[in-house]
Amino acid sequence: MTINHQAKLTSSELANLWTTYQSSTMIICGLEYFLTTVEDEEIRNILQYVLDFSTNHIQSISEILNGENYPLPVGFTKNDVNPGAPRLFSDAMVLVYILNMGRLSMSAESLMFSLSARDDVAGFYSQALTKSKELTDQSRKLALQKGLYVRTPYLPIPDKVDFVKRQRFLFGWFGDRRPLVGTEISNLVFNAERNALGEALITGFGQVAQSNEVWKYMARGREISSKHYEVFSSILNEEHLSSAQKMTSEVSDSTTAPFSDKLMMFHIAGLIASGIGQYGVSVSVSPRRDLGVHYARLSGELAKYAEDGANIMIENGWMEEPPKAADRDQLTKRKGN
Repeated sequence: MTINHQAKLTSSELANLWTTYQSSTMIICGLEYFLTTVEDEEIRNILQYVLDFSTNHIQSISEILNGENYPLPVGFTKNDVNPGAPRLFSDAMVLVYILNMGRLSMSAESLMFSLSARDDVAGFYSQALTKSKELTDQSRKLALQKGLYVRTPYLPIPDKVDFVKRQRFLFGWFGDRRPLVGTEISNLVFNAERNALGEALITGFGQVAQSNEVWKYMARGREISSKHYEVFSSILNEEHLSSAQKMTSEVSDSTTAPFSDKLMMFHIAGLIASGIGQYGVSVSVSPRRDLGVHYARLSGELAKYAEDGANIMIENGWMEEPPKAADRDQLTKRKGN
């Protein structure tokens, strides 16, 4: 006799589904606003594509969690978005934003897929990864067509294969520094591009923030992203290599909030987390010592900024508690002790 047994959700599956639910509800709010302000029809079609599969994400996750009698997160609702707010970001910035969102989603969902044991969860993330791949491909092609895609610099073609012969290959601060290698260049350009986009996004958020503490937090974040952009760009410029361009000119002068402070703080928290992760990846493929020191220092600054942001969210009751293990010490305490 065959017994059909559906295993319980593992900690990684539960945490990943919970996180995806949260981020998907946030994305839906953002898309509802962007669809009312974007003028370019091709960009609008991509936004509608994202809205459709993000809505399906919510439905699929709800079915899985309801099947486990696990309470659905609150996430973000219509109370967190004002679709009638004036345009805050240009069409060009929205397209670059969507392209980067697709890249981040592919990276996150490939990991989530690899950590899924149950067929239904693995199937969900397999489908999500396919959708994110298609989103990135559509956005890439449109960004190329409109001249918005940031290409990394070209490299000369060597006459022959060579091998590293001296420890100076690792040098960075003193001595005869070697030129940057391809992996170092690509990560510097990518990190510069992300910070250029982040600076523009947080500039817009700062303009429309409703509470004073959120406004101050956004202003601080703008300074941090601007500084990180300058660090990465200056390293590239020293070697006469091009970097990404700043995007703050793509932010309008509107001060009417399209999003709640809660949503904007959550979004920045997610970008900080992915930024720290990307810096870690960059360190692993950057042999030159000075680059590792830069990434470590900048990661520490982001970690402190993230902690301060989490405190603001906790104080305002904006941070939902994620799935967690049982507190065995608390459970085994005797009454009266």
